Formats: sequence, structure tokens, C-alpha cells
Amino acid sequence: MYEPNVVGDWQEYDEHAGLRVRVHSLEAAEPPRGRDDAAVGLTYFTLRVTVENRGARHFGVHLEDGQIDVRVGPDGEGAFIDWRNSQFIEGFDVYPLRRATAVLFAAGPEASLSKVDVQVQLRVDEEWADRRLWAGGIGLVEGAVAPASAGAGAGSLAHQVSAFLKDQTEPGATA
Repeated sequence: MYEPNVVGDWQEYDEHAGLRVRVHSLEAAEPPRGRDDAAVGLTYFTLRVTVENRGARHFGVHLEDGQIDVRVGPDGEGAFIDWRNSQFIEGFDVYPLRRATAVLFAAGPEASLSKVDVQVQLRVDEEWADRRLWAGGIGLVEGAVAPASAGAGAGSLAHQVSAFLKDQTEPGATA
């Protein structure tokens, strides 16, 4: 395992030329099919795991339940994963210059969501790739690893720059 990536960073796989993965869009959100009864008292959030092929050949990609582990809080407690509302990548051929995205809904204690760690172990062409880790949190600007109280507030320079860049982005464009 290497140093953790920041939520929003791409991670390339050396053993699969051109294949890269990222965890992104970590935000509070309610699940589309309703809350699971086991998540009573927990705060829901969602994240996306995107697999992109920038290589010359296609890859058969699997990213299913059990291949994504989500931990929250300073002690790294396991988050509740809502499998019913989540969408995985189940045996999909990702051709050159194409992407496939898994959408995961999870829940945890609201006070613990400022620290979220996501570990992904991708299976490519029936072979397991190395595990990779992304670190982030709810309420943080994507790509920031400092606690929210350390300058990511509404009046901070980081927030002003982020708002300016969002205003300059064309509608429908993705980061």
C-alpha cells in the first residue's frame, strides 16, 4: 500500500498501462431508494469511484461489494454501506478513452464524517490489483486534507478560490 491519495486524485496502475482510478464526489446525500433501517441515527453520504482507461486496449473491470471499504472518524470505524442503494461495476469492459463509475451510499455518525478513508481493490481481467487508499471528509473541499476548521470555512481564501473556479466552469463539465 502506498501513501493515501486525497479524494479527487487519480491513481494509475503500473501493472495495467493506461488504467487509472479515483474516488471523488464525497458529499452528504440521501439514498434514492430510501434509508435502510440499519442506518437509524446515522448520516448518509455518497461517493463515486471512477475507472478510466487511457491505454490502447480494453480492460475487464470488476468493482463490487467487498472491494470498497469505507472507514470514518479518527479511529477508522467501519461505515455502514447501503448495498441496496449503491451501484457497482460488475464485469464491465472499459475500452480506450472510456470510463465506468460506481456510486456508493454509506452512513456513519455525523461527528465522524470529517474524516473518511476509502480503500479500493480493483479486479482487472480476473486479476487483483493493489489496494489503494483515498482520504477526505464531508465538508472539505475536494482535494483538501486539512480539517475543515483549518481554513476551509466560507470566508477563507480557499473557499473563495473554489467558488470562483466553480463559477468559471462550463455547465456540465467535470473536474
